[in-house]
Amino acid sequence: MQAALGQPVIVENRPGAGSMLGAEFVARAPADGYTVLLADLPFAIFPALQDRVPFDPIADFASVSLIGVAPLMMFGALNVPATNAAEFAALARARPDTMNYGSGGVGAASHLSGELFQRVTGTRLTHVPYRGGGPAVQDLAAGNVNAVFVTLASALPQMQAGLIRALGVMGTERLAVLPQVPTMREQGIDLLNEHWWGLLAPARTPPAIVARLHEALRQAMAAPELASRMNALAVLPRVTGPEAFGALVRADLVRMAETVRAQNIRAQ
Repeated sequence: MQAALGQPVIVENRPGAGSMLGAEFVARAPADGYTVLLADLPFAIFPALQDRVPFDPIADFASVSLIGVAPLMMFGALNVPATNAAEFAALARARPDTMNYGSGGVGAASHLSGELFQRVTGTRLTHVPYRGGGPAVQDLAAGNVNAVFVTLASALPQMQAGLIRALGVMGTERLAVLPQVPTMREQGIDLLNEHWWGLLAPARTPPAIVARLHEALRQAMAAPELASRMNALAVLPRVTGPEAFGALVRADLVRMAETVRAQNIRAQ
């Protein structure tokens, strides 16, 4: 985006409180286009988990554009006799409350993906939270948990080493790098869950500035070197307009809130 805007673009990481600190910083920043938020799926999750969120995820932001998506995937341990998600679900229904799944922590995308899987398959799995997705995948490879729901990038080394098994893709189509792994819908499981990334600006940012940021992003995403890096991470480039991205954020805020209430999930 630096080339399109003609000025430096600095990435400032502001971790903490499930990414709420960084989001709050942008929500309170001047609406001049110089401060934007690289948001992702957890942006639509933590408002449902926290009693008090220091900003309004809709009213305090102006949508710029979606950047790309990475379908969440289900991976299974080799000691579980299931070669796909449908077989895993059948096994879990036959043995309720005896199987589990690991996640990157309470409220993480990997946690909510497991809860969504249970809702649509009628299964009951025990949630085992870890301090990050990496430890959860490592314990899956060791056979200490039965499944995890993460992106391909998070589990690629263990999968390539033959330590875990890919069971299904939560996207609209199979991944080009894993054409042999069917989608959930191909297996009769109506589950679509993609980890998305997109740009948000402070509310009341003038439409002309939003349009300029969107155009700079569109030009950046057309760069072949960026496309190759995203492809290696199994992230699908998907630049949209502000309206479409705003609609996605609003829809996921509702969907995740419904899942949190239905599954009685509480923040820790």
